[in-house]
Amino acid sequence: MKIAACIDDLRAIAKRRVPRAFYDYAASGSYSEQTLRANRADLEAIILKQRVLVDVSARDLSTTVLGKKLAAPLILAPVGLLGMQHGDGEILSARAANDAGIPFTLSTMSIGSIEQVAEATGQPFWFQLYVIKDRDFSKQLMDRALKAKVDTLVLTVDLQVLGQRHRDIYNGLTVPPEFRIKNVIDIATKPAWAWSVLNAKSWTFGNIAGHVPGMESVNSLSGWTQAQFDPALNWTDLDWIRKYWPGKLVIKGILDVDDARRAVELGADGIVVSNHGGRQLDGTSSSIRMLPRVVDAVGGQTEILFDGGIRTGADIERALALGAKAVMIGRAYAWGLGALGGPGVAKAIDILKKELSVTMALTGVGRISEIDGRVIEGGTVRAKAAE
Repeated sequence: MKIAACIDDLRAIAKRRVPRAFYDYAASGSYSEQTLRANRADLEAIILKQRVLVDVSARDLSTTVLGKKLAAPLILAPVGLLGMQHGDGEILSARAANDAGIPFTLSTMSIGSIEQVAEATGQPFWFQLYVIKDRDFSKQLMDRALKAKVDTLVLTVDLQVLGQRHRDIYNGLTVPPEFRIKNVIDIATKPAWAWSVLNAKSWTFGNIAGHVPGMESVNSLSGWTQAQFDPALNWTDLDWIRKYWPGKLVIKGILDVDDARRAVELGADGIVVSNHGGRQLDGTSSSIRMLPRVVDAVGGQTEILFDGGIRTGADIERALALGAKAVMIGRAYAWGLGALGGPGVAKAIDILKKELSVTMALTGVGRISEIDGRVIEGGTVRAKAAE
């Protein structure tokens, strides 16, 4: 654990310990990966202001998101196939989030099911919904989430068609892995990973297999997505979901000001400025580039979360300075999981919290509420939704 000083160290360990197909699944972007790279480059281009002789001896990272107090402005984003980064990956990640006092978001395309995570953790979590052609199944997922005491639904709206990820094609990604010679050789060199997966509660898509007719043995994520996800998804669907779901509703995948306004009009409690981690439309804007525009448009009307390229505590402060209430991380904790299992997720969270605390001190702020445009070069103070 001591050798992991930063998120990139966890990434390097995960790359050694996780089979290539599943490491690449989490790490890759779509097509030429231009947007994947832009997410990082545009964050790093934001210059923080160093301030001195400010009393920052008692720093407080806590904040409030959607009416709930969090120990830090951090949320574990929905990541598909977590259970293929490490056995029972969803359960281990949810436990780490609970211990850290922050939310965990379970993906529709998880390996561990809603029920398995609920039973193993005994605590509320967020659930991310993909709407498929069978609307009744979407209702079933929401019903199952409610029964599991999920209080926040994250509706992902930027994946009605799948952006091609070349590395998944090259690797022949399936769940569980098919017995190809190269896969067998790769897995044979990673016995700790194989042992964790073989002893896990689930080896396939826990929320889908056994619930969708004809999908009992589904193993291709891309194939299932292309066949079942609905390109006809539109704002009318958001309207019926808002009426059906009684809890908090967060819309993830907003990258346009007009879309942000429409989401607020239809009753979203929060929106996530996100380009799906550079995994969908390649060549679109980075998430951080669009964040201030969305905040200027609707920042006083709804809570705005940020997703896309967070690797350091300094990145978190950059996003908060541009108006985000909190950030979601995906790859950062998935690499921790792949590297060291549950303790690796805890390590990723701890790294980011400690880096954020130091960044706050060196920019002269002691509380999350004090982070605004004044901590960055050329920054503007933007309105955020009241707590």
